[in-house]
Amino acid sequence: MMKLSYRRPRTSLMPTQPAAPSSLSITLQIVSIVFYTFIAFLCIGLPIAVLPGYVHEQLGFSAVVAGLTIGSQYLATLLSRPMAGRLSDSVGTKRAIVYGLSGIVLSGALTLLSTLLQSLPLTSLLILIAGRLLLGVAQGLIGVGTISWCMGQVGVEHTARSISWNGIASYGAIAIGAPLGVVMVQALGFASLGIVLSLLGGAALLLIRNKPSVPVIRGERLPFWAVFGRIAPYGAGLSLASIGYGTLTTFITLFYASRGWTGAAWCLTVFGICFILARLAFISSIARFGGFNSAIACMSIETLGLVLLWVAPSTAFALVGAGLAGFGLSLVYPALGVEAIKQVPNTSQGAGLSAYAVFFDLALAIAGPLMGAVALNMGYSSIFFCAALLSITGLGLTLLLRRRAVKADY
Repeated sequence: MMKLSYRRPRTSLMPTQPAAPSSLSITLQIVSIVFYTFIAFLCIGLPIAVLPGYVHEQLGFSAVVAGLTIGSQYLATLLSRPMAGRLSDSVGTKRAIVYGLSGIVLSGALTLLSTLLQSLPLTSLLILIAGRLLLGVAQGLIGVGTISWCMGQVGVEHTARSISWNGIASYGAIAIGAPLGVVMVQALGFASLGIVLSLLGGAALLLIRNKPSVPVIRGERLPFWAVFGRIAPYGAGLSLASIGYGTLTTFITLFYASRGWTGAAWCLTVFGICFILARLAFISSIARFGGFNSAIACMSIETLGLVLLWVAPSTAFALVGAGLAGFGLSLVYPALGVEAIKQVPNTSQGAGLSAYAVFFDLALAIAGPLMGAVALNMGYSSIFFCAALLSITGLGLTLLLRRRAVKADY
């Protein structure tokens, strides 16, 4: 007789996998971290339009000294990049940001002290420059710290999104801060800048205090210059593409004046709007099409925009050129950044981001003197032609890097 047996249904002993976080959830996590970038760049933007006038008119120094006072901050950022990456990797991203926010508080205090010593112009100027140097170091620490924190929080697969939102926060904050600083100084005086900087930095320190950080990745870390060597080819492409941005922001007013046009500020507005809209609309295209392909497409659009600025017969053409340049440049930084970060181990991500950012700093630093020499010898229209040639060179370099990556995969 056949024996019937009852077999219990098999149940899985494996734990159920948690649902993958939604795109909105990832974005909200990133935004909650790049908020500190927004605070930092708001503090950078507030004095940017009024500081030269204060140094020149209130303290009585030349326009050259006023320019050097502004430039001291960017020099400090550039020189502090290796330290920022090392701190982010070794002591943690949150602590690096805390150090940066503390620098903003001190910078505000020195800015206030400078205004109180206005009757001693040289002393006031030196204290003001010291505050600018602290603000520059803070920018480097917070810029690297926030992106590293985002990558540790949401994963390296969302590197492009992290870099993109960090850029949106920084450009948006400067766009808000510059006119706000002018209004604030007109209503409350220059001393209000130092007070507001310290209050913003202090408030951010209170907010970040209870925010959980990501653990430090343990393991062997590459020396900064070893990381720099691996990042350099990608950073060079970024620099070649970014000189167009430095050219536009520095010389668009003089370019308009040389043509007898008015409304140069609208070029900067259109550039900024297209830049931000492109990042918001196409933020996922890098993950979809790859960093190299996205960078190549964007550099091509940027080059077209620079050529239109070069040949522009009217302000309408110039606005279209500025819009295309902003649209094209928007994704170059995150697109090449995704490929650059792949070249360094996880334990040296902070150093990699710092090394990569150096090339953007260099592009802005050399755009002024380089294109100024071009304008002096060839006229203001030629600066956009030269910027377009450099962008094409960056495009060619990116094509070579993509070919090398494809060969390495086989």
